[in-house]
Amino acid sequence: MSDPNPDSWDDMMAAVQAFHDKHDFRNTGGEELTYRVALMAEELGEISSCVTKGKSKDSLPEEVADLLILLMGTDIAAGFDLKQAFWNKMDKLMARESRMVNGRIRVSEFRDMD
Repeated sequence: MSDPNPDSWDDMMAAVQAFHDKHDFRNTGGEELTYRVALMAEELGEISSCVTKGKSKDSLPEEVADLLILLMGTDIAAGFDLKQAFWNKMDKLMARESRMVNGRIRVSEFRDMD
């Protein structure tokens, strides 16, 4: 990949695709969705360790980037458009109301218990 634009989603996706291709993820189990979910849970645990368990917060950007790369790779593995899914979800989120739940803001599809 020659001189990627760091602000380009397409260049970011091409870099993740190149990583998948380099290690032949498609043919070696690296794109199997159950495996990918386990890897994402592992990365989320590492993010949690940065925030709640005393691991250096200097590691937080790298751990979040690991999760983002896994999410982008899941787009490749599952064959959907993550960028479009992002914008579709943002439209839904922006239409929602928020509530305070246990002293913290929540923006969710609230179901009233009547």
